[in-house]
Amino acid sequence: MLISHSVDGDALHVTLHHNLDVNTRVSAAVQIEALVHTHKPRHVTVQVLAGEATPATLSVVVRAHRMCKGLDIPLDLTGATMAARRLFATNTA
Repeated sequence: MLISHSVDGDALHVTLHHNLDVNTRVSAAVQIEALVHTHKPRHVTVQVLAGEATPATLSVVVRAHRMCKGLDIPLDLTGATMAARRLFATNTA
C-alpha cells in the first residue's frame, strides 16, 4: 500500500507510507487526485512517514499541491524533514 487516507469533516488526510520511486509516483499521484475529486475537501494534509523524502515523493506532493491550488484547496505537508519542507515551499511558491 503506497498511501492511506482518512476524511475528517471537510479535511482529507493522506499518508504516504513509503518513499516513492519513479515506478510508483504516478500511481500515488493518481490516487491522491482521485481522492480529492471524490471527497471534495476544503483542506488536504499529506503526511510523509518515511524519513527523508525522495525526489519522486516530493514530486507527488508538489503535483498534489498544484492540483489543489488550481481547485483553491490548501495543502499542508507534515512529517517530512525540514529540508524537504523547504524544498516543498520553494516549489509551490
